[in-house]
Amino acid sequence: MKLTIISGRSGSGKSTVLHILEDRGYYCIDNLPASLLPALAQRVASGAIGTPNVAVSIDARNISSDLEQVPSIISSLEVQSFSTEVIFLDANSQTLLKRFSESRRKHPLTSESIGLKEAIDKESELLEAISVMATLSINTSSMSLHDLRDTIMSRLVENKDTSIALAFQSFGFKNGILVDADIVYDVRCLPNPYWDTSLRGLTGRDTSVIEYLDKQPLVAEMLDDISQYLDKWLPSFESNNRSYMTVGIGCTGGQHRSVYICTKLGQRFANKINNVQVRHRELD
Repeated sequence: MKLTIISGRSGSGKSTVLHILEDRGYYCIDNLPASLLPALAQRVASGAIGTPNVAVSIDARNISSDLEQVPSIISSLEVQSFSTEVIFLDANSQTLLKRFSESRRKHPLTSESIGLKEAIDKESELLEAISVMATLSINTSSMSLHDLRDTIMSRLVENKDTSIALAFQSFGFKNGILVDADIVYDVRCLPNPYWDTSLRGLTGRDTSVIEYLDKQPLVAEMLDDISQYLDKWLPSFESNNRSYMTVGIGCTGGQHRSVYICTKLGQRFANKINNVQVRHRELD
């Protein structure tokens, strides 16, 4: 049995995720009262639901006292050997304000005395206990529906192995840090191909840039250090019920060094882990 809990602030994409999972054979329930989670788990375990994969949405529409109990409920289910995972979606407040403004939907926490911005901020407080338990956090601020669907398909639906799913993502610090990474490495200390005018217009995917960075001793040392850290600590993350890990690699513009490092790390770990993905925020 696998119980997937989808949570996050309103407007972050929870309904989209539920629809994707439902299309892939999950039994999905929107806005399940958190207090009913144990009863649902028992019904799934008994075979009454008819499918071992169940996804439920739990968010700020729940009673606040029930939301506070979610961590202890999940812990009790895990003690009983139920497989649970928490997927938390979010976006920055400005993006959520824009989405509600464009869709003209009513936020579940707004009232005559609570405006939209205040409701969005309050919702973050109500869901904090769930967000800290997330096995996978997804920031949808810059995602289209297509992007979100691809992420869910690759990270949840297509991952049939029990080992941790590992994603390497490059980015440029000048465009902001990667907000949904679990670990971030800064590689701006490495030699920069940008200062070679013949390489400036290329990226870390291009042969000339790869050959340039291959020759740099510091680059090789950085790769080895990151690899050794992950080799040592990924098993501990996995044993602590972590199913997904996103490693952010940042350089100045996200074009050369971070792309190269991400690609090389992806190649190294593809031989050790079944579900390894490589993404480049500034290129893709």
